[in-house]
Amino acid sequence: MTGAGFVVLPDTAAADEARAVAPWAAPRVLSHASGRPWLVGRWSPGELRVATAGPVQVAVAGVCPVTAPRLSELTARIRTLSDVDALAAALPGACHVVASVGGQIRVQGSLTGLRRVFHTRLNGVDIAADRADVLAAMTGAGVDAEALAVRVACGGLIPSPLADQPLWSGISALAPDHCLIWDRERARELRWWRPPAPEQPLAAGAEAVAEALSSALHDRAPAEGRLSSDLSGGMDSTSLCFLAARNTPDLLTFRWGEAESGNDDATFAARSIGALEQAEHLIVPPAELPPLFADSDVLMDTEEPYPFLRTAARTRYTARLLAARGARRHLAGHGGDELFTPFPGYLHPLLRRHPLTALRHVRGYAALKRWPVLHTLASLLRPGDEASWWRAQAERLTDPPLRKRRPSLGWGLWPLRAPSWATGAATDAAREALRQTADRSQPLSPDLGQHQSLVALRTSAPWYRLLARPFAEAGVQLDSPFFDDRVIEAVLAVRADAHAGPWRYKPLLADAMRGIVPDSVLGRATKGEFSEEAGTGLRRNLPAILDLFTDSALAAHGLLDPGTLRTQLLSPQPDNAMGIALEPLIGCELWLRAATRPTPAWRFDDAPTPAP
Repeated sequence: MTGAGFVVLPDTAAADEARAVAPWAAPRVLSHASGRPWLVGRWSPGELRVATAGPVQVAVAGVCPVTAPRLSELTARIRTLSDVDALAAALPGACHVVASVGGQIRVQGSLTGLRRVFHTRLNGVDIAADRADVLAAMTGAGVDAEALAVRVACGGLIPSPLADQPLWSGISALAPDHCLIWDRERARELRWWRPPAPEQPLAAGAEAVAEALSSALHDRAPAEGRLSSDLSGGMDSTSLCFLAARNTPDLLTFRWGEAESGNDDATFAARSIGALEQAEHLIVPPAELPPLFADSDVLMDTEEPYPFLRTAARTRYTARLLAARGARRHLAGHGGDELFTPFPGYLHPLLRRHPLTALRHVRGYAALKRWPVLHTLASLLRPGDEASWWRAQAERLTDPPLRKRRPSLGWGLWPLRAPSWATGAATDAAREALRQTADRSQPLSPDLGQHQSLVALRTSAPWYRLLARPFAEAGVQLDSPFFDDRVIEAVLAVRADAHAGPWRYKPLLADAMRGIVPDSVLGRATKGEFSEEAGTGLRRNLPAILDLFTDSALAAHGLLDPGTLRTQLLSPQPDNAMGIALEPLIGCELWLRAATRPTPAWRFDDAPTPAP
C-alpha cells in the first residue's frame, strides 16, 4: 500500500515521544515555530504547501488550486484559531487544512470526507493523522470487533455516520464539518461548518454551479506530466472534460469500452470526442480489460476494506496505463450522481410548502418508476426523525428485503438488511451499534432533502478516497472535482425540488454546462449499464472466490457462516444483487486477514515496533 500520509503533533514536549514512533523510516518533518515537530510523514512534492505569517503557519494538503500569493494573503489574516474558518471557506478544492497559531493547533479535512482526519491518544498526548492505519501502527491498535461486525451484517452500503467508524480500536474519526483543536496535550472537536440554506431557484443555482465548476477546473493541470480525464459518455465526466479542455486543450481522455450492446455510453462519448479536437483519446477495448471480479484475493488497502473489488484489477490496469501515457493527475466524475440527483426525501419539505406540486412529483415518479402512490403518500405524512430511522434499522435488520420500487423517504438513504450469511453474533453487534447511532444522531440539515444529500456525499466520498490509493501507487493523483467544497456549497444552496423530479435528468448540471458541453450530451436521459458484464465476471471467477472463503478469517471470528455463503454463491442469480453484496464482504475478509497477521501488512517504510 502507498506509504503517503501525515501525522499532526501538538506543540508540546510530550509530542516528541509520539514523533519517535511515526511509522516511516525517513519521514519528512515540518516544525512549529518552537522547533518541535508539527507535521511528520511522507508526501509527494507539491502535495503539501505551507504559508507562514509571523507566528502563524498553515499547511494545505491535497488538491487545492490556490496560488502561493493567495495562500499567503489568507494566512496573514489569521490572528486566532477561529480565523481559520475564513481561510478554509475561501480555499478551492478538497484538502486538509492544518494551522499552527502561536503554538495552538487546528486540523480539519474536506466537507465530504474525501479528505479525512482521525485522532487518538498516545503516551498522554492526542495526535491526529489523515489515515487510521497510521495511528494504528503507532499505537498497536487491534481490530474493533463491533465495527467489523457492522460491516458484515449491514453490507457495504452503510450510511454515514455509522460507516465513519474506523475498524481500529481506540481510533476516532472527525466529522467532516468539524475541526480538531488542541489545548496543550488535549484535543477537542468543534463544529465549524453548516450547509447553506437551500433557497436558490434553478436558474440562479445553475449560474452559481457553473461558476464554481469553472473556477475549480480553471487550473487543474499538474505541475509536471499530463492531465487526463474520464470520458465515459455520461454527463458528469463529460462536463469535466470540456471544462478542463478550456485551459488544457491537449488533455488525455480515457474510457473503458463497453461489452454490453445495450450500453449507449459509446454513442454519447463519440459526440464529445468529435468536439474535443486537440485532446488525445484513449479507449481500451473490452477484450483488453481484466474481467470483473478478477484478482479478488489481492489486498487493495490496509486502512479499511476496499469497496470496489469487482473492478480492482481494472483500476490497477487503468492507473498503470495512464501513468505510461504520462498522466500525473486524472479527473473523474465521482460524486456527480450524489450531487445532481436529489434523493426522494426532498418531497417531505415540498409537501409542506407546495402540496399540489409534491403530488405532481409523486404521480410522475409513479409513472416513471412505478412507485406505489398510496404507500408513498402515507410515508410522506409520517417523516419521523433521524433517531427513529436508525432504531427501525436495528429492529428490522434481519427482516426480509423490502419490496422493490419503494422510495427512500426516511432520514437514511436505503433500508439496512443483513445478508443471510451474517451470523447471529454479527447481527446482534450490529443492532447494538445501530441503537447507539440513534442515541447520538443529529440531522445534518433541518431540511430532509438536504440532509439526505449530505449523507450520500459523506457515505460515498470515503469510498473514492480509497479508490485514489491504487492510482497513487502508479504515480497518478485521482482527482474528483465534484467533491470540491465550493462546488458542494453551490449545489446545496439550490432548492432540491428545483432540480429534482421525473421529467429531466440532472437539470442543474445540464443548465450549468449549457454552452460548454454539447447539447446532445446534456439532453441524455440514460445511464450506462454493466450488470451483464458483472454477472459474467462473477461466474468466471467464482472458483477463486469460493476458495477465498474456504478458510475464512471472518468465520473464525464468528461473523460469517461460510456454508450459507457457499450455498448462495452456487445458487442461480436472477440479478446483480449477489455481486453487489459480495464486494464489501470480500473486502472485509482480505482486510481482516491482513490486520491480524503477526507481521502487519502495511508498508510505511519499515514501520517501527508500535508503542506500548
